[in-house]
Amino acid sequence: MVTVEDVRRVASALPRTEEHLIRDRVKFRVGRIVYVAISADEEWMGFAFPKEERAVLVAGEPEKFRLPRLSDQRFNWVEVSLAAIDEPEMRELVVDAWRMVVPKKVAASVSGT
Repeated sequence: MVTVEDVRRVASALPRTEEHLIRDRVKFRVGRIVYVAISADEEWMGFAFPKEERAVLVAGEPEKFRLPRLSDQRFNWVEVSLAAIDEPEMRELVVDAWRMVVPKKVAASVSGT
């Protein structure tokens, strides 16, 4: 099971990342754009994900992934159960989400993650 500390370790190592606590939720962002957020109960991680691909992701593993609440479905966002993923998968989701919100040059500066 992945913990908030595991997510924090990965996200905080990524350039331009800032951590904030907003309404009892740990959020990681670049500038004003949040790319990862942990639910208040620390059971779910929301992350940036291409809108056009998320239905396939959720349908493929509905026990692991879910769409965000209806009011947030206009954003590029998906949620994953932290109990259902391991650290390598979490790392991939966090880094890919971060790559969506940073300039291409910055994303290219991080290799092997």
